[in-house]
Amino acid sequence: MSARQVTRAKASTVWCSAGVPSRRVATWPARGNATSLHGRGNVLVPGRHGGVLVAKAKAASAEGSKAGLTSPLRTGPPRLALPSKGRMAEDTLSLLKSCQLAVRKPNPRQYVAEVPNLPGLEVWFQRASDIVRRLNYGDVDIGFIGYDMFHEFADGNDDLVIVHDALRYGGCHLALGVPTKGDFASVHSMEDLKGMGWSKENPLKVVTGYHNTAKAFFAENGMADSVTFLAADGALEAAPYMGCADIILDLVSTGTTLRENNLREIIGGRVIESEGIMVASKRALKERPGLLEIVKQILERLEAHLTAEEYFYVTTNIRADSEAEIAKAMLDNGVGGLQGPTVSRVFSSGLRSQSLFAASVCVRKKNLHDVIKTLRQMGGTGVLVSELTYIFDEEPWRWTELLKKLEE
Repeated sequence: MSARQVTRAKASTVWCSAGVPSRRVATWPARGNATSLHGRGNVLVPGRHGGVLVAKAKAASAEGSKAGLTSPLRTGPPRLALPSKGRMAEDTLSLLKSCQLAVRKPNPRQYVAEVPNLPGLEVWFQRASDIVRRLNYGDVDIGFIGYDMFHEFADGNDDLVIVHDALRYGGCHLALGVPTKGDFASVHSMEDLKGMGWSKENPLKVVTGYHNTAKAFFAENGMADSVTFLAADGALEAAPYMGCADIILDLVSTGTTLRENNLREIIGGRVIESEGIMVASKRALKERPGLLEIVKQILERLEAHLTAEEYFYVTTNIRADSEAEIAKAMLDNGVGGLQGPTVSRVFSSGLRSQSLFAASVCVRKKNLHDVIKTLRQMGGTGVLVSELTYIFDEEPWRWTELLKKLEE
């Protein structure tokens, strides 16, 4: 078999095999004349750079979306899919618990659970990438995932809608990682990278788990015909120095892993920003009984809790002649809270009134120190600072936007 032959399997894979034990990255049978390691479910094909299988990624989302929209709506209760492991799983469960929507999993070995405060809702734990697939196929109705997964696997599925786009956890970005040494030592921007003379005959080899996103990015940068995409399960940072790839495209949080592996980001090489989001099927929201009300309750709690996380509730005692005098002084000093301070008279034993009033106000956490200084200058004493769980206001604007999308 020549070095350019490609294994056609149901999933795209890449192998670095020169002196490196084979790792399992595909469990589907190989077709054609490719070497098949049937005993371990592996597929390995000799290739360039000491054994690299180069395969084009398939857009599974397109197939999934068609299947989900043409098949009958799944019968049964509403289903919520959550990440099954990793930091995303921990942060998702923590957020739900903070919103009094704790997930109860009777058996830690099972993948199904419940939310006692949302009776009738099934919770299923899935891998992040599989959550989007399950949404595409109609197996689940709602999901919590990173935007990077949504962008990669939900492309072309108009049935999926983002219910909440900023859950404030899982923050990272998808970016190119370029070697700091060798031929790439002077590459500091996309223009530098494009200027290295890549072509169809001599393509830039990019290893990534985000093939659909990568294809779109390089096409936008005029490199559609001069890039080859390789796939790998993990440890992408090692690929350039192993000779498996030229550069990587992967998630970056702090950048420490890139630096420790002699890689760096480049100007123009940041592809997308990502954080936790909540996604749902529009069809399920319209047709599944009870689902829309469940989504509204989850969204209301998320919005109220995330808003409350930005504030402290501050109460202090101040001497004055009237409530109006204190309220005016606070407003004049920029301590107005959400809609103005709340001021009430303080009574001593025997319900005898005195010239002492309690003033309460919501304060942004970042402004707490300045507000306390201001209250002390006004004569405030006994300043109490409390955490807030919820701040419910009018209906969330995201709920209004969701209803508009359901009418489209």
